[in-house]
Amino acid sequence: MDYRIREIRENEYYVLSEFLYEAIFIPEEMEKPPKSIVEQPELQVYIADFGKADDWCLVAEVKEKIVGAVWVRVMNDYGHIDDETPSLAISLYEEYRHLGLGTALMKEMLRFLKHKGYKQTSLSVQKANYAVNMYQKVDFQVVGENEEEYIMVCQL
Repeated sequence: MDYRIREIRENEYYVLSEFLYEAIFIPEEMEKPPKSIVEQPELQVYIADFGKADDWCLVAEVKEKIVGAVWVRVMNDYGHIDDETPSLAISLYEEYRHLGLGTALMKEMLRFLKHKGYKQTSLSVQKANYAVNMYQKVDFQVVGENEEEYIMVCQL
């Protein structure tokens, strides 16, 4: 599949709410929540007023359509480590998953962050999420956990 990874443009920030919804892990036996769930404050922290210092986003395009995004910001979210470490979120539209695009996006963001001078990035992921394996393949390590989630860090 032909795809292109590039930085998001300011006039495209609106897609982050779509990808935030797509990033919500829904176990197979559960029904999808309404899209309005992204309006909850604990989720808005990922996208509200995006574009400030330490906000970075890369998108994957297929035939000039954005099909995935990976973004970071220093925020007090589920994967928060410290005030110097950007937390990462990534998602793809369902039909573009399991094709290597997520790994490509992730690797490109890790290179990008290293180039920008960051020392590490973090994320939280539900233990049952298949993406845990992908995160481990790109050098994320589990540094904490609770009943449902891992907190993972990647040294850059």
